[in-house]
Amino acid sequence: MSEVICEQHGPLGRLTLNRPDALHSLNPNMCRLMTDALLAWRRDDSVKAIWIDHQPGTRGFCAGGDIRLLSESGKKDGLEASAFFRLEYQLNHLLHSYQKPVIAVIDGVTMGGGVGVSVHGRYRIATENTTFAMPETGIALIPDVGGGWFLPRLDGETGTWLAMTGSRLKAADTLAAGIATHYVGTANIAALMDRVKTCLSEDADLQACLDAAQENPGEIKQMDAATRKIIDRCFAYDRAEEIIDALSKENSPWAEKQLETMATKSPQSIKIALKQMRLGREMETFADNMAMEFSVVCRVVVNPEFHEGVRAVIVDKDNAPNWHYASVSDVPDDEVEAVFAPLPEDRQWHPLPQD
Repeated sequence: MSEVICEQHGPLGRLTLNRPDALHSLNPNMCRLMTDALLAWRRDDSVKAIWIDHQPGTRGFCAGGDIRLLSESGKKDGLEASAFFRLEYQLNHLLHSYQKPVIAVIDGVTMGGGVGVSVHGRYRIATENTTFAMPETGIALIPDVGGGWFLPRLDGETGTWLAMTGSRLKAADTLAAGIATHYVGTANIAALMDRVKTCLSEDADLQACLDAAQENPGEIKQMDAATRKIIDRCFAYDRAEEIIDALSKENSPWAEKQLETMATKSPQSIKIALKQMRLGREMETFADNMAMEFSVVCRVVVNPEFHEGVRAVIVDKDNAPNWHYASVSDVPDDEVEAVFAPLPEDRQWHPLPQD
């Protein structure tokens, strides 16, 4: 069975992630399959929208990318990792620039690469199983796949908080944060897809169709007004040291929890992720952001810090990484700046040609 099932259902092009043993984590083959299908459907007038989901009955929408592949490559020359990032980022850009509506059903774990194949589309449907996170600083990577573009464009400093801490959001919070656009329970997803197909066939208003299906996502746990104020106040600084200092002065259980969480992350990656957020916020195009992120990940993936994070979290699972620096204040600014330098012209990332 194919790792991505690409089928046309009347006016709907459907991409179903089908790698359940790895929580549908992306590999190069999956990126190629999705890219090829999207390119074909882009030129097919009978396809009016794209539906992205995962194989029913399996846990997780998409838990990320193939981290073991990236780490093994990075321990050598990093070329295989760079090739994967190039493919993945071209897929991200294709989805972001796609002229037909893209609907992603983020049912279950949606992290890393799974975020990249969902948030750049027009509609994101959360379910009762949704868990969203960009946890890359925990393995000394960055919240890439376009994180530098969409996270800073969430309200206030929500994106900065998510990038630095890797915090997890459930369905109601993803809706409140602007990550999900709709909430529909899993019991009603199949019926919704049928209604979407009917809507497209009749040239009816797709937005109205999805809005009519909206259900109550339940209680907001983290994106309440009081917490948002703390986030906006503490994560507004441009230096990680200042953010940590602001959290230390909050004198609240929530702020203490954020400090505890960040203490487990790579200090180097926390600083790089913050700079990524600030640079990405000022980028004029999505392609510019992806080129910036590509330069960063090509350097980070060969860094021993990344391999140590993968060892601790993915391989040995002892969750006790031995980071190179004890705290963010120990990380030299010039090391952070260096990973953002443009790559040589022959190694730079470029999007796929537009029709």
